[in-house]
Amino acid sequence: MDTYPTLDELTTMISGQNLDKIRKLKSKITRLTARVQKVREEIEHLMDDDEDMADLYLSRKLVSALSPISDSGASSPTTKSKSVATYLRDENDVDEIEMLLEAYYMQIDGTLDRLYTLRGYIDDTEDYMNIQIDNHRNQLIQLELFLNSGELSLAFYSLVTGVLGMNIQYSWQKKHDYMFKWVCIFTAIASISMFLVIVAHARKKGLV
Repeated sequence: MDTYPTLDELTTMISGQNLDKIRKLKSKITRLTARVQKVREEIEHLMDDDEDMADLYLSRKLVSALSPISDSGASSPTTKSKSVATYLRDENDVDEIEMLLEAYYMQIDGTLDRLYTLRGYIDDTEDYMNIQIDNHRNQLIQLELFLNSGELSLAFYSLVTGVLGMNIQYSWQKKHDYMFKWVCIFTAIASISMFLVIVAHARKKGLV
């Protein structure tokens, strides 16, 4: 069935459009399954009633309609033998119709089983695509967490260097010029440590 390769192809590129295609396909399969199930129920109903099956033998009904009708109302051995023959013939007709309906019933039942299997495969494919979409969403959340953590660390570093870079006279500026360099280094280390602590806490909580 060409539907299975199509579903597998849809899973290679997961998107909202492909999910919409799967939902439309599921709707078609659902409608088709309902129709096939209705046909199977009708065939099963016919097989339970011999009179209904006898009515399906249209060629026999046509022959009976064209056969001459006896004008005599009296019963005779010939008439009785004809009645017995007609009864046996009707029984054979019902058996033939029943065999034919059983063959159709088996075909319809097999088709219905394949539709159920296909419906289950579509459900599994849709679930797989939803899981993949959730996974991508989680990856985006993790990326956003990393970016926000890095932004916070850079903001802390910029705050310290910005304060020390102001045009303000400090008593240690002339004698300890090297202090600015070490303050920047320690601030960078503190910012990186802050970032690592946030990431470690997120991993501990299972967020990453």
